[in-house]
Amino acid sequence: MTFSAKIGRVAAAAVAAVIMFSTAGCGSTASDGASAASSPSGDDVITVVASINQWGMLAKEIGGDKVDVVSILGTTNVDAHDFEPQTSDIAAISKASVLVVNGAGYDEWATKATTGAQSVVNAADTVGASDGDNPHLWFSSDARTAVAKEISEAYGKAAPSSKSYFSQRLATWTKSENELESNMAVFSKNHPGATYAATESVAYYLMSDLKFTDVTPQSYAQAMLNESEPAPADVQKIQKVLTSGEASLLINNPQEQSDMTAMVTKSADEAGVPMVDVTEQVPEGTTGLIAWMNSLISQFDKALTKDSNTDDATSQSTESSSPQPSDSSSTGTAESSGDSDQ
Repeated sequence: MTFSAKIGRVAAAAVAAVIMFSTAGCGSTASDGASAASSPSGDDVITVVASINQWGMLAKEIGGDKVDVVSILGTTNVDAHDFEPQTSDIAAISKASVLVVNGAGYDEWATKATTGAQSVVNAADTVGASDGDNPHLWFSSDARTAVAKEISEAYGKAAPSSKSYFSQRLATWTKSENELESNMAVFSKNHPGATYAATESVAYYLMSDLKFTDVTPQSYAQAMLNESEPAPADVQKIQKVLTSGEASLLINNPQEQSDMTAMVTKSADEAGVPMVDVTEQVPEGTTGLIAWMNSLISQFDKALTKDSNTDDATSQSTESSSPQPSDSSSTGTAESSGDSDQ
């Protein structure tokens, strides 16, 4: 069985688990309006607001039908770095019993409005990340695991009578996360020494978990992390990384497009470096964080495998086109040698 086939089977199992968890998916989004954050009927149903849909999905998976989850930012059409919440968004946050935020400077608009929440789960705090660190924590296995545990504990405090229910769901989710980590180990074994460059460091933690080596020029990466335009010299550096074959793969964040990133992706295309798009927000139709990670890993595997097969085909073609000694040449040499003996 191929690696991608194994990923597909695990992804299918993850989808089935999510459907079992709840047919409601990851809950409502901000487009439903602030009224969606009002507590539904039922003594044990907890009102939960997540600043972004990455953590909103996880909050729903752990909470099941005993939580009502609203994700304020839940579309790939919006740049999270430029997002400005509406008054209704802030009102929803203030009414939440449990608030799940990313932290690390990614969603300050949400962290500043946490005073009305009974319990706050801050992803950055769970792993010791702070402002200035890479804020895309949902791509980190350690962060997902820590946040899932914190969410379960927050739910248990908000609804003590359902504590065992949340613990069971956490255990089920943890099993799926462990299977994902096993897939990561298989991927790393199948692609030793894999390298990558990135137009923006959105998938840094995932690539680290997969044992990729980041060959993105540091000055370029730091400029993008600071949300500033890289200097022309830095752009030339990452283009050279691609054209020289130093990078096995290019990660592109389509939510951060510009003339500069277009130059980088063009260099990758011309150099034959495979490229995979990775967004910050969860793509529409995705059932959960684990399913999303498995999908990305499968895309990386296919890109690297295809690139490897292309290299092999090119090598074989080159070898077959190399001039070979002809029979007539060998015969002629032998005859010449024979004449000399005479």
